[in-house]
Amino acid sequence: MPERFNARLSQPLAEFVDRMVGETGLYETPSEYVRDLIRRDMKRRDGQFVQESILAGYHDVAAGRVFASSGDFKADMAVLDRKEADGWK
Repeated sequence: MPERFNARLSQPLAEFVDRMVGETGLYETPSEYVRDLIRRDMKRRDGQFVQESILAGYHDVAAGRVFASSGDFKADMAVLDRKEADGWK
């Protein structure tokens, strides 16, 4: 992807960006505003992934898909693979 891109905005969007930029806005330039929007979206998506992972963990606990860790990551992954293959029986 190029480091630079252009985007066409509808009139209402362009007017909104104009209000967000300049002496009365929160940002000095439209580029600064767009970069901030992208960064915030990245953080939101990362947070969403974490929330979904935590929720999946709660579902696993509720369904009884748990086991005691040996403290050895490779051994634990082997146990996990066997349990998943056996349908957690």
